[in-house]
Amino acid sequence: MVASQPGSEPGPPASGKPTDEVASEADEFVHDPVMCDEIVALAAPVPSGTFLDATVGGAGHAAALLDAHPHLDILGIDRDPVAVMTSTERLARFAGRYRIERLRFDEFDQLGSIPLSGFLFDLGVSSPQLDLGARGFSFRNDGPLDMRMDPDMPLSAFEVVNNYDERELAALIRRYADEKFAGRIAASIVARRPLASTSELAEAVVAAIPAPARRTGGHPAKRTFQAIRIEVNDELNILAPALESALDALSEGGRGMVLTYHSGEDRIVKSVFRNRTAVEQPPGLPVEAPTPDYRIVRPMARRPSDDEVATNRRSASARLRTIERRAA
Repeated sequence: MVASQPGSEPGPPASGKPTDEVASEADEFVHDPVMCDEIVALAAPVPSGTFLDATVGGAGHAAALLDAHPHLDILGIDRDPVAVMTSTERLARFAGRYRIERLRFDEFDQLGSIPLSGFLFDLGVSSPQLDLGARGFSFRNDGPLDMRMDPDMPLSAFEVVNNYDERELAALIRRYADEKFAGRIAASIVARRPLASTSELAEAVVAAIPAPARRTGGHPAKRTFQAIRIEVNDELNILAPALESALDALSEGGRGMVLTYHSGEDRIVKSVFRNRTAVEQPPGLPVEAPTPDYRIVRPMARRPSDDEVATNRRSASARLRTIERRAA
């Protein structure tokens, strides 16, 4: 684990990559934080204390929160060593008000009992991860079949693409991407094995999708790449436990925010938030139902503005949901 205490020098990145290679990627880690103004505004009324940025990335949201809210400190976590190095460097001007740890977001409770004034989960993959072909996330920029947010993890896209049987591939593409051509895509991948690069995978996917369907909905391989990325990083399985831990740590008056980018993530967030804000009325008892400990700040998810989508097309699918722990 890489830890950066407030104002300290960052340690060497704990990854399979040489330090200078990680540093080079950090120089290119430029990311426009999605719905940043909305998140800063929603954090304004939270009590003083620690705000958890559970996917700190390039520290865009973290820096904006520290700039706008002197009553908050940031605890940033990320499993990507490039993100850890980048965020540590970019928050250096806030000496004494931040701490960066290399952790997966469901490992937050390993840091001990930390009361949270608020938290943010910005799910999905960041622009730098997509844009750097060497990371293996991109269906447009050629690179090795990798897709690991944590390069030390054993499972990569190469293993999924080349070792899963056809039924397993079809099931995960259908489950994580709602892809109606999942069976055809899985068959095309298996027929072309071994695949070594993202461009080879993209070609296999495109070849499986009927020509009329390729003309709408963006790049034909987008959904399949998303599904394989989710499988490699176990993204959906760890989301609910991570949210539960963060909600347990939330102080009275604190707020939790989650940015989702596809329906699978959003369903999990809605379910966790719904369970925390629901109250079961005992049948047949003439008593008033107790007030739940949490409330949804706004019933409908917030969406990015048209102006933001125009300048950052990757924000188009974003949904922002917010929950608050009631004061006693």
